[in-house]
Amino acid sequence: MFTGLIEEQGKIQSAKLSNNGMDLTIGCKNILSDVKTGSSICVNGACQSVVSFNDNSITVQVSNETLNVTNFKSIKKGDIVNLERALTLNSRLDGHIVSGHIDCTAKFIRKTNDGFSQKFFFEIPSSKSKYIIYKGSVAINGVSLTVASIDENIFSVELIPLTLKEVNLSLLKSGDIVNIETDMLSKYVEKFLSSKDNTNKINYGFLKENGFV
Repeated sequence: MFTGLIEEQGKIQSAKLSNNGMDLTIGCKNILSDVKTGSSICVNGACQSVVSFNDNSITVQVSNETLNVTNFKSIKKGDIVNLERALTLNSRLDGHIVSGHIDCTAKFIRKTNDGFSQKFFFEIPSSKSKYIIYKGSVAINGVSLTVASIDENIFSVELIPLTLKEVNLSLLKSGDIVNIETDMLSKYVEKFLSSKDNTNKINYGFLKENGFV
């Protein structure tokens, strides 16, 4: 599990794509302090296991399933990625609970100034827009953010200068693709409500009574 608070921006040293997946080596520094083989590292929002490391980089093996649902298929040497180590039991949960399991990608459309913040607009597949909730949480390239507006399958988030300095979203150009993890709770609620076994057990009244709405 992760929080969506980025610890470091790493630089891709090599991205070797094959029929088996991708070997991805990422230059980094801060996250190496306690890394070991098998450590979970969130790379642009996708949970990856470290297969090897040295004094200035980690290597992960990206599965074909991950390549199918993320922006990794177009990643290349020199690209900047967001990195976060797994959550520990004594950590403060300052972001939101992020699983590191990417739901889909979205296209960056534009950004506008909004006071000291910048508002970023993204186009998400229509089939996934139901999981984007006004004032709900969303992870974009692994960054924990709050949904500021929704218009069908277009949504926006606001980033303050401090966040922009620490994550790779500041590098986005119109048309760029980002990784999206929607709010975990919305997917579980949908699953329970769609289950035949729970049709008569979980309804709006149940959710309201238990503080979900």
